[in-house]
Amino acid sequence: MTQVFAENGDVIPVTVLKAGPCVVVQRKTAQKDGYEAAQLGLVELPPPKHVNKPREGHFKKAGANPVRFLREVRLAQDAGDLKIGDKVLVDVFAVNDLVDVTGVSKGRGFAGVHKRHHFGGGGGAHGSMFHRAPGSIGASAFPSRVMKGMRAAGHMGHARATVRNLRVVQVLSDENALLVQGAVPGPQGSYVVVHKAKAPHK
Repeated sequence: MTQVFAENGDVIPVTVLKAGPCVVVQRKTAQKDGYEAAQLGLVELPPPKHVNKPREGHFKKAGANPVRFLREVRLAQDAGDLKIGDKVLVDVFAVNDLVDVTGVSKGRGFAGVHKRHHFGGGGGAHGSMFHRAPGSIGASAFPSRVMKGMRAAGHMGHARATVRNLRVVQVLSDENALLVQGAVPGPQGSYVVVHKAKAPHK
């Protein structure tokens, strides 16, 4: 993350995303596959050293160079004549567009109920003996078990997460970079998928 200045002098916190170039590795159509979609591969340098045989054959069939990151993106019925080998660049976005960013959140390991579920906890004074405990987890006599879905301590993070309606602040076509206002899921250097907002705020 970094920050940029608006024309009126406001400081805007932004995240810099490397958003291309992406190449179409596979094209799915409604006639053949039942839906419209394109499999995009993020072109990176240097390319991956080791590619297993199934994936190597997949790239060879498409006539594309191997890439590390592949994702399928659904297309509208009127998607046009997008075909294998076409490039998808960052200029598909424009300033002030609203986008959704999907990634894998940072892994936090085993976390307690305070950190994981934001429980309030008990009193902090001496002798309370109920500082960060979860409290009651169910009745004793009936049903004599812990109900499914009970919030408790456990593994936190490292899960698919989507941040919606982030505003595009700048589009850097020369660097294939995108500056979006706010934070996105995952640690620095992780992979994310950026697409037009599904439910943009009016």
